[in-house]
Amino acid sequence: MGPTSHSPVVQALSAQQRRRGLIFLGAAVGAVGCTMALQMAMNANFLADEIGVSGFQLGLLEAVRESCGVLAFVLFALLAGLAEPIVGTAMLLLLAAGLGSYWVVPDFLWVVLLSLVWSQGLHIWMPLPNSMTLALAEPNRAGHRLGQMQAAGAAGSGIALIAALICVWLGVKIRPLYLAAGLMAILAAIFCWKIPHGIKTPGPRLVFRRRYARYYVLCFLEGWRKQIFLCFAGFLLVRQYHTPLSTMLLLWIAANGIGYVASARVGRLIDRVGERRILVFYYACLTGMFVGYALVSLPAVLYAIFVIDSSFFVFTTALTTLVNRLAPASEHTATLSMGVAMNHVAAVTMPFVGGLLWQYVSYQWAFVIGAMAAASSIAVALRIPKHNAQQAPAAALSEART
Repeated sequence: MGPTSHSPVVQALSAQQRRRGLIFLGAAVGAVGCTMALQMAMNANFLADEIGVSGFQLGLLEAVRESCGVLAFVLFALLAGLAEPIVGTAMLLLLAAGLGSYWVVPDFLWVVLLSLVWSQGLHIWMPLPNSMTLALAEPNRAGHRLGQMQAAGAAGSGIALIAALICVWLGVKIRPLYLAAGLMAILAAIFCWKIPHGIKTPGPRLVFRRRYARYYVLCFLEGWRKQIFLCFAGFLLVRQYHTPLSTMLLLWIAANGIGYVASARVGRLIDRVGERRILVFYYACLTGMFVGYALVSLPAVLYAIFVIDSSFFVFTTALTTLVNRLAPASEHTATLSMGVAMNHVAAVTMPFVGGLLWQYVSYQWAFVIGAMAAASSIAVALRIPKHNAQQAPAAALSEART
């Protein structure tokens, strides 16, 4: 892609300034990785053991929290034209305030209210690292740079998880670890502020184009997949198999270690073989893993499925590079944001449906619908145009015309 198409300020950046921007962006992504790794790793134990939620309450909480992703659809339009590093800084401070307050939260209602605070910040932040990476990346290295950002997030996650595990072994309770998560989000905001402020996309932040329909559908189905894992996989291990926090942290450490090693390699593989092959492989494996959650009753096997499932999120980089190939640079942030919105339309409905199934039918059905979503994604991914290594991305073609 051609990052110079983002704004005149970005056009004027030297190679050294771009590298500096990528370093600060990677540091911010790593610090957010610390924050969200702690949240994800502690969430099931915190909600089950500290708050005592049921399967239905868990689904309701996640549905309410994910509604922030739909609201982000509107907020991005209102924020159009602002520098992305400034927007990112403000949203990371919101993340810090909401999640850090978990250390004193008294009951389920306050968990719901505070989750709306930090989740709104997170959901507006979510598309910004990819957009800023595409703006700063060198031509034909978008996949590699995105993979590096994935690796930075995995590295931050791994550091936080190891530190948390040591704290648990030393007798530290779960609630103070949320305060540490909030402090890491503040650090991420400081790093984000250091990124060149000229990175912004002119025009509206949200764009709906029929030619990006496959991308939107894949984002929608990915929302189902993501929420089944984030909402129910860890909860399955804690609620049904009484997995302690120390074991959950070890599982997340293993998953993030795999993600750290694989992220950059997967990024280069996407550049080489294209999104179609990667996504078909990804969704085929997911289908089998969700069937495993539903049918397997051996904790050791479920632990292995959990680790592999978590580490496979690195393959979603292909969805971002697909935008880079299909959309001009002026529509990158808008298209990515629309993808986030589609993702969260599914993410709002799936936890509620899954919670009802868990509570009133059986937990297995929450994972059966995940297998169905993954299988449907294979059919959509097979319709992505085949990769051509010599084909210029849409952004480069747009620049060539001008």
